[in-house]
Amino acid sequence: MGTVTAPRLSRATLDRLPACCGRPGYDVGSVGIGIVHLGIGAFHRAHQAVYVDDRLAAGETGWGICGVSLRSPDTAEALVPQDGLYTVATRSGEGERLRVVGSVRRVLVAPREPATVIAALTDPGVRIVSLTVTEKGYCHDPATGLLQADHPDIAADLAAPHHPKSLPGLLVEALDRRRRAGTEPFTVLCCDNLPKNGHTVAGVLSGFARLRDPGLAAFIEDRVACPSTVVDRIVPATTEADRAEVAAALGLRDAWPVMAEPFSQWVIEENFALGRPRFEEAGAQLVADVAPFELMKLRLLNASHSALAYLGYLAGFETISDVMAEPDCARFATALMREEVRPTLRMPAGVDLPAYERSLLARFANPALRHRTWQIAMDGSQKLPQRLLGTVRDRLAAGAPFPRLALAVAAWMRYVTGQDEHGRAIDVRDPLSQRLRRLADDAGPVADRLAPALLGVREVFGDDLPVHPVFVRAVTDALDALFRHGARAALAA
Repeated sequence: MGTVTAPRLSRATLDRLPACCGRPGYDVGSVGIGIVHLGIGAFHRAHQAVYVDDRLAAGETGWGICGVSLRSPDTAEALVPQDGLYTVATRSGEGERLRVVGSVRRVLVAPREPATVIAALTDPGVRIVSLTVTEKGYCHDPATGLLQADHPDIAADLAAPHHPKSLPGLLVEALDRRRRAGTEPFTVLCCDNLPKNGHTVAGVLSGFARLRDPGLAAFIEDRVACPSTVVDRIVPATTEADRAEVAAALGLRDAWPVMAEPFSQWVIEENFALGRPRFEEAGAQLVADVAPFELMKLRLLNASHSALAYLGYLAGFETISDVMAEPDCARFATALMREEVRPTLRMPAGVDLPAYERSLLARFANPALRHRTWQIAMDGSQKLPQRLLGTVRDRLAAGAPFPRLALAVAAWMRYVTGQDEHGRAIDVRDPLSQRLRRLADDAGPVADRLAPALLGVREVFGDDLPVHPVFVRAVTDALDALFRHGARAALAA
């Protein structure tokens, strides 16, 4: 039976799944919704939704998920005909495991049905609103963590607060309606890669509410729990080949399966206002303070991932595993972690940083995951402050060298010029892409002009780094090496 003619995955076809495929261990139709998730992309479906699926199977049936797409209808159009069901394909060098997840019980598209989304958020049965909207979704300044009051979506929401477009506007409107109805506020559970993500979200919500209504701001500051989290799982974009392989294995057509590595981590601050599933029994860590784990992950995993993405793309590698197969690149990643990042971390007793670093290198090298360098390189202006520049500041304060971090920053600068080493156009996806391209075009491919031009983007580099002579020289020299010799030679140096 061909992929196109195979029956669609749905509740009606669950009993056709082969024995080798995992399936929901509960009656999907009897699950109540207790979580609204904003930003129902591949990562959420391969991560938080799997933990929830495990707890539903254990009998905690009031925690089903209503997923909301804030922009594109693609996820809804894939999952609604499938009754929210989808496949997680876990891939490693040893093979592939398939599992159908049933925790997503409803999928909405905010621009298409805004009133329905607000109704879901104000439902008294909803106790958690979780978020994976990427860094740019918070309408904040990455350099300060504060709300960008002049962001166009924020301005629009202040002018028409009952018809919000932005994430802060949507959450604040829902919380205000719950307050007026006498309904307890939900917990806001941020699962994006932001430093102190719970604190950041709380500040963004408070900042927006203060501009709208000081009384509402006081309510949010006093009553809304925003626990911080650390999330980790590599989830590459799904390809048509992936869809075909999953359909062949299932004998059913899944319009949007998700691919993932075996590793999954979720560290959660124990701070919930209206209860929570027993996530710890599904493998999550509930802790009093996530900060050390967050810093470990941002500085070791995310920083090296971004560094490998920019340098790897410039060097002509399509995927991270391709990059890691090159010995010079693997040595670069190892030294970046061990020599420049590890000395800046202070971990609780029992955390083995060298072992964690080794696990990261093995995960990056997993040939079964086709995680594209171009995909990881997206939104660099939002990611660099958290992933790379905090470590740079610590190294500068200690008077310690940071040549690999400087090379990673320089590689981002080279990347956002929009042209690779062979003159081919780069499709730069970044909220600041047009501004960055104008700066790059004006400066030209000369490190002494391009580096200071891009260092002047304060949303990325703040006010301190552009005037720090050691940092400016290190990045300029690294950028000059990239222009003169290329990424492969720079990695080998």
